[in-house]
This record gives sequence, C-alpha cells and structure tokens, in this order.
Amino acid sequence: MWKTVVRRVVIMIPQLFVLSLLVFILAQFMPGDPYSGAITPETDPARIEELREKAGLNDPWYEQYVRWVGNLVQGELGKSYTFQRSVGDLIGEKATNTLWLSLLSVILLYSIAIPLGILAGRYNNSKLDKSIVLYSFISYAIPTFVLGLLFLYLFGYTLRWFPTVGSVSVGLDPGTLAWYWDKIYHLILPASTFAVLGTTGVIQYLRSEIIDAKSLDYVRTARSKGIPMRKVYSKHIFRNSLLPIAAFLGFTITGLLGGSIIIETIFGYPGMGQLFINAILSRDYSVITALVMLYGFLALLGSLLSDIIMSIVDPRIRIE
Repeated sequence: MWKTVVRRVVIMIPQLFVLSLLVFILAQFMPGDPYSGAITPETDPARIEELREKAGLNDPWYEQYVRWVGNLVQGELGKSYTFQRSVGDLIGEKATNTLWLSLLSVILLYSIAIPLGILAGRYNNSKLDKSIVLYSFISYAIPTFVLGLLFLYLFGYTLRWFPTVGSVSVGLDPGTLAWYWDKIYHLILPASTFAVLGTTGVIQYLRSEIIDAKSLDYVRTARSKGIPMRKVYSKHIFRNSLLPIAAFLGFTITGLLGGSIIIETIFGYPGMGQLFINAILSRDYSVITALVMLYGFLALLGSLLSDIIMSIVDPRIRIE
C-alpha cells in the first residue's frame, strides 16, 4: 500500500504544476492590482508606478510566473500587500484557527450523523425513520447563510449562550486552561452550523447501506445461526455500511480545512475562508494565489486520504 501512496504523491507533482499555471494566468486577468486601491486624488501616479516596478508587476507574465514558482518551491509565498506580512505567516495563523474549527466540526458532524443514520436504517419506514429523513431533507435544503444567521440570532443575541464574533476573548493568556476553554467556547456555534449542514449525505448513505445490507445473504446466515440482532448490526452490517462514509471522510476533512467563507464571515471567525474573501476584495494577489494552490493541494490530499481510510476500514480493499 505504501508504494501506491508514494506513487500517488509523485503523480500530484505535475497536477500541482498545471494548477499553479492556471491559477497564475487567471490572476493576471483579474482587473487592477494591489496598488489600485491605494489611488486617491492626492496620490502621486509616479509613486504608484514606482511601487509596481519595484514589485515586478510590470514584468512579462512568464517572468513573474517563473519567479513565483521558484519562491513557492523554496517555501517563500511572498509578502501580503494588504497586511504587510509574510503570506506564509499569515496563512499559518489563520490555518490554526481553521484547524480548530474543522476538528470540532468533524467530531460534531459524525456524532450526529452516524447514530441517526443507523437508527434510520435499522428502523426504516417507522416514524423515527421518517422524522430523521425529514430532518436530513431540511438540513440539505436550508442555505448556509440562513442557518448561520438563525443560530447567530437565536443562540448568540437572543439567548446569549455563545459569543457572536472572534476566536478567543481579549485579555486571556495563550496556553492557559481558560484560554483553551474560551477558544472552544467560540467554536461551538460555527462548528454546529457546519455539522448540521453536513449531516445529510452521511445519514442518507448510511441509511441506504444498512437497508440494503439487511437483505444480503451473510446477514440472513448470521440470523439463522441465532446470533442476536444487536451483534448482527454491530459486527456485520455496521462495519460494511461504513465504506461509503469512509470514502468521503478524507474530502470532508480537507474540505473543512479550507474554511468556509459564509460561515466565517457570519460569525466573524478569523480563519482561511475570511482571509480568502478579504484578499479578493483588496486584490492581494500573493495571498489569493497561495490560498488557491493550498485548496488544490487539499483536494488532491483528500482523495488520497479517502483511499487510505477505506483500506483501513476494510483490509480487502487495496488502492489501485
């Protein structure tokens, strides 16, 4: 299996190269540049042109691309024109917040979806099953911004159970127990929104797999041997039904690591999604290209992780 993993990683290199070329060319077609927003009636045009020349923005696009890729290979992502900081440090800071949010979101998502999917599949066509299916349809149909604003208004402003903005309260010492608890406290509301919206696919896949598995030969054989239904579900049906869930787990994890523009904007959470939208609004191309490259890498990594997870869940499966 490890040879296949290495081969897949090697294949990712030309894919990332093509992605980098597309990202850079598309960035060149975007109107304006990082200095366009700095132009005012009092601005000296010569000074703006001097800054553009110094940053290399007047060079041919292929020279800019070679310079950018060379720096990228060396781990140098450039400097943010808007924040006046290293892009690597800026993304690393925001990625830490998004990592916390992603971890709690995945935990809540599967804590909700797996039990509901099992109950819906085991007691299909019952009132419980119909209620769970209705919930999954509603969570699938409701837009992200609607649920986010609803949670924000209800639990943030009306009931005042959770904070409505930020990732941690001001004045706490980093690394202390109070700091960690406050950080988790700020995560609960946006993570719950992520989780509720993401449960639909897991519930439906798990429900369908369990319903189909109940009519298969190995289940009938186990029941004819007098094995209790509890063990039939836990030892046979449930494990085999997890395969579709495992197939999407890698994509779920890496997708959440990219952050959510809508959720992070609604809750004022300083993560990758909010950084991306701020970079677009300010035409901060160094941040935009670095983030798009990171998202592309995460998409490829998600595919690899899903294959690895499936092979762990079922040893009979081997990555081809």
